[in-house]
Amino acid sequence: MSSPAERYAAARRRATQAAQFPALDEFALDLGFDLDDFQREACEALERGSGVLVCAPTGAGKTVVGEFAVHLALRGVPGAAPAADAPPPARRKCFYTTPIKALSNQKYHDLVDRYGADQVGLLTGDNAINGDAPVVVMTTEVLRNMLYAGSATLAGLAYVVMDEVHYLADRFRGGVWEEVIIHLPASVTLVSLSATVSNAEEFADWLVTVRGETAVVVSEHRPVPLWQHMLVGKRMFDLFHDADAARKHDVHPELLRYTRDTVRRLELGEGRSAGPGVGRRGPRWRGPMRPEIVERLDREGLLPAILFIFSRAGCAAAVQQCLAAGLRLTSAEERAEIRRVVESRVTAIPGEDLTVLGYWEWLDGLERGLASHHAGMLPVFKEIVEELFVRGLVKAVFATETLALGINMPARCVVLERLVKFNGEAHVDLTPGEYTQLTGRAGRRGIDVEGHAVVVWSPETDPRHVAGLASTRTYPLRSSFRPSYNMAVNLVGTVGAQPARELLESSFAQFQADRSVVGLARQVQRNTETIEAYAAEAACHQGDFGEYFALRVAIADRERAIARQGQQQRKAAAVESLERLRVGDVIRVPAGRRAGLAVVLDPATGGFGEPRPLVLTQDRWAGRVSPGDFTTPAEVLARIRVPKHFNHRSPGARRDLAAEISGTGLDRHAGRRGGRSRQVAGEDHAISQLRTELRRHPCHACPDREEHARWAERSRRLERDTEELRQRVAGRTGSLARTFDRIVALLTARGYLAADGAVTDAGRMLGRIWTEADLLVAECLRRGVWDGLSPAELASAVSVVVFEARRDVDERASLPRGPVAEAVDETLKLWAEIEADEAARELAVTREPDLGFAWPIYRWARGEVLAKVLASGHQLDGEMPAGDFVRWARQVVDLLGQLADSGGASVELRGTARQAIALVNRGVLAYHATA
Repeated sequence: MSSPAERYAAARRRATQAAQFPALDEFALDLGFDLDDFQREACEALERGSGVLVCAPTGAGKTVVGEFAVHLALRGVPGAAPAADAPPPARRKCFYTTPIKALSNQKYHDLVDRYGADQVGLLTGDNAINGDAPVVVMTTEVLRNMLYAGSATLAGLAYVVMDEVHYLADRFRGGVWEEVIIHLPASVTLVSLSATVSNAEEFADWLVTVRGETAVVVSEHRPVPLWQHMLVGKRMFDLFHDADAARKHDVHPELLRYTRDTVRRLELGEGRSAGPGVGRRGPRWRGPMRPEIVERLDREGLLPAILFIFSRAGCAAAVQQCLAAGLRLTSAEERAEIRRVVESRVTAIPGEDLTVLGYWEWLDGLERGLASHHAGMLPVFKEIVEELFVRGLVKAVFATETLALGINMPARCVVLERLVKFNGEAHVDLTPGEYTQLTGRAGRRGIDVEGHAVVVWSPETDPRHVAGLASTRTYPLRSSFRPSYNMAVNLVGTVGAQPARELLESSFAQFQADRSVVGLARQVQRNTETIEAYAAEAACHQGDFGEYFALRVAIADRERAIARQGQQQRKAAAVESLERLRVGDVIRVPAGRRAGLAVVLDPATGGFGEPRPLVLTQDRWAGRVSPGDFTTPAEVLARIRVPKHFNHRSPGARRDLAAEISGTGLDRHAGRRGGRSRQVAGEDHAISQLRTELRRHPCHACPDREEHARWAERSRRLERDTEELRQRVAGRTGSLARTFDRIVALLTARGYLAADGAVTDAGRMLGRIWTEADLLVAECLRRGVWDGLSPAELASAVSVVVFEARRDVDERASLPRGPVAEAVDETLKLWAEIEADEAARELAVTREPDLGFAWPIYRWARGEVLAKVLASGHQLDGEMPAGDFVRWARQVVDLLGQLADSGGASVELRGTARQAIALVNRGVLAYHATA
């Protein structure tokens, strides 16, 4: 207990703080909890009139600083309190920006609860509520558009809070944050809230150059301590012995010893009792099953938990595995409440759509306290999962990494099944920043005493690597800013060409580029010296080894080209064979997870891209197969009768038909050749000629030939890397301004800017198009490409400029015949013209239109049922997920809305766009439009 003197001193300190920071004293009284040191420091800087950058871990309470900016704005002009007979101080405005609509909605409701609905507004792409209020929550894009339009709403703006400002590293949308920071009036105080980043000082240095005085407040302290663990088989280990060991990255000795012994036993073959997975390569590690992990967490009181699985299919499979294992984590009262919440939220979705969406299986999982959460889910389903999890009704959520971003959904425990994820192009290791972001969900402030992060061990997982991820704070903020056509015309129209060029040079991207050139130049020098050393090692006394090695490289390149050609031929043969299939044909799927005998239920030769027949396998799995599942053409082995109204969703029907497949007596794996036929390289004339030259070369007889070749290969790789570095050095200094000049030249040549730099009517139209393919959309409007289309045809035609498939698909998707196909052909021709112009000026090329969403949105706009719409998606792995359909449909609606308001569109096209919006916003889209 403190002494009277200590209590007196504390009271004096509080009185002094109240005198110095009266607004903060008022604000703190209403909070109901004491401010942390970093929160107080940041708020004091704000009250002094300084901008502030706050970097703190997830859940640390950064938003309190943003809410204090709201309090300052509503409190009125700074300074002493007015006299008793004076009018109240004029209220100023505060805009609170967030990266996603869900966060905006959440923050809007929080502020309404505190300040009242009359004081707070909301502006997102979908909602506009009380936009003239003194406090407005909005997505960052809305504020950017206001700044370019010179909106009257900006009058009186005093504070802008940029929540999750680290989003400026996002390669698709990050540039918007920099545009806002650069263009905000100097009178506006900026409050930047960020996750912990390792280059906060660098970011703050830039903020000072563009915004003036900015205080940096960095806190590494987590309000709820986080304990790191590893689950090895059925044993749970602490990753670190204590906090001191964590600081030194010292892994718990017992964990290291146990994992090494386990790996040794596996290598020696002692793990053969593991059962399935043991083969010629020796035993395969069988880690704990997902239901076992959830049961373990439940027993140890670690639920609710988020289990991160970096695959949508993996998340759905995990829930099914837990249901099959009979897991039930809820009480009867909780199940009743879950059903009540769900039924109240899905009333707007038609019953037939719910069946297609797998509603009943999903509800069964929810009632047992289990759910998945990923971008392929219907948005309303995701929102329900989030609500039930936050309320503690759902206990275990299997999620992809998208859950780590956005809304507040903390858990007691976070589990990472693997430390590798697919980034759209390749499987890559998690970075320390990603690991920190994912595990940052563990530990609920005010609920949990501590949070827990569990990594599931496998033989490929080194505990020391996990310790490095858990202890490293290397999450640098990297700018993704680059000029676009829309940005260029808006900047030129707002400030003029030369000032616009100077503004771009003040971006964080250019700030970082100028700083990094020195380091890159040093690396080029080091690489050059290393290449010389490698060349000396590769030197051969028999002749010019560089010449000899070039022949080897040419042979390898030619062999790869032949292999690709063979693969394309095999794919074409597989496509042709699938197109000939009929209902009842029994075929053999030669490869993949569904290998074995199967009967064709629906040949699916409707012309929606490559054929994907619906089949039932001997193992009772029903689904669509694609040419990628066939290494050889599909051969009809037998025919069986399929009932006319066969329901492949019925387990009994699947069982009976699968028994008929087995009754054919065919061997499910007969004739497997175990691989793809390879074209003999020697048959190719060019390869034969190169091999002859290789054998004749004097270096071919060198006894140290392979040793020389290894050094030459290292030299070749390093030369390639060094050339890339040289190009980066050459391109970085003043790179944004040079890019801007090229964009201005292209826009001038195409009539969007006049020769004197003025913005033309076409340029003003382009300045109001907010999409990645802005110039292509503008050209389509100018050339009348979309004129004369019906509403459904217009939705289909514009979809090609917004849609982007998750994975590359070699085949071009098919299109509805007639006007849609003609409009898309014209769009592709315009794209080719723009691409040629961009390539000639060394600009980043506009992405090629993607036809994969044309059929689904066309069918939906024509009123067809959701099942048919999802089946017509041009997907590699079956039907289009409902969540993807809704997301892309919303983007189509957004672009249609821009066309409806565009001054560059004809009156007829604007009317058609409005009709198309009405047709698309139905069913699952109607709910999402109003949510």
